[in-house]
Amino acid sequence: MKILERYIMARTFRMVLAVLLPVMAILWLTQVLGRINLVTDNGQSAMSFLTLATLILPTVVPTVLPFAIVLAAAQTLTAMNNDSELAVMDAGGARRSIIYRPILLLAAAMCVFSFSLINYIEPASRGEIRKVIATVYADLLSSVIEEKTFREVDDGLYVQISERLSGRVLRGLFVADYRDPANPYIYYAQEGAVDSTGGQLIMKDGQVQRQDAAGNVSIIQFDSYSFDLSELTKDRSQTGRRPSDRDLNFLLNPGNDPDYLRRPEVYRAELARRLTDWTLPFIYALFTIVIVGDARSHREKRVPPMASAFGLTLVLRLISHFAANEAENTPALIYLIYGLPVICLVIGVVLLLRPHKLRTRPSWTQRLRERSGRGDKATGAAS
Repeated sequence: MKILERYIMARTFRMVLAVLLPVMAILWLTQVLGRINLVTDNGQSAMSFLTLATLILPTVVPTVLPFAIVLAAAQTLTAMNNDSELAVMDAGGARRSIIYRPILLLAAAMCVFSFSLINYIEPASRGEIRKVIATVYADLLSSVIEEKTFREVDDGLYVQISERLSGRVLRGLFVADYRDPANPYIYYAQEGAVDSTGGQLIMKDGQVQRQDAAGNVSIIQFDSYSFDLSELTKDRSQTGRRPSDRDLNFLLNPGNDPDYLRRPEVYRAELARRLTDWTLPFIYALFTIVIVGDARSHREKRVPPMASAFGLTLVLRLISHFAANEAENTPALIYLIYGLPVICLVIGVVLLLRPHKLRTRPSWTQRLRERSGRGDKATGAAS
């Protein structure tokens, strides 16, 4: 790699870090704050909060990465143009590849990192998040709830225990489940315990009362009863395995998985997203170079190149995101998910490789001003 190429790559890489870290910190903070009540309200330690916050990071980075390369490349090339470095390189006969090769190599490396992150690291982190949250709720029942005190552990779900013993054993367990107003349940057990996974509350020697819509109450005695705690974390921890929680190998060959057979279109949409989103850093870098990579005069009036590059890539991202979300209901949009990166890549390569003279033609606003200027001169000469 030549000196100029190393210079451009190093400058762009530093700018990527300068853009990526603050934006990622902001997005990460918003995600963490949305889950902070889960830890603080349930009496968890700071270590549980830090563990949960760390596991959220892999879900944030893929969103920020493509726009980081856009802003970094646009800022680097704009600064080089303002310092007349691009003009000097053109005047010295430097090839165009010296400008775009280091940026595209950096974008390709980011694509490889993004591929690993989206398809393997992120699904694994989601699984760990579920385990952490399940542990939080298991601890809520086995060690956090105060004895002889009612505690609302979920909307409409109340728990009271008389005594807490070692080994997560609970004595005098009372559970009132009013989450479904039409079918309230009240459980009482002499003894109970939370299993090691935090997914089940095992109650022994008790009874369950159920009231139907007519107000009739039925009482059932039981020797052993299992209460599903995974319902507590269904919305907040995604306890049920979702397509976004699966790795790429599973999405490519789901086999006879019951959830896949029940809604295959959701898995196909997720697979399409996984196979295309990792290409975004390279495609966005390509369009950024096309927009910003030419030496321009400071007198030329035009839309700020960084705004143009960011606006275009934002529109492309919105289209791909919309197609990925709606493909679950409209399977035909899967073709758009696959086709959009290919079309953008072809258009970007054609625009990048076409002759330099064609890419430096006056804009339509400049041509309009020139024509109006010639019309004013002709009018003055005729008068």
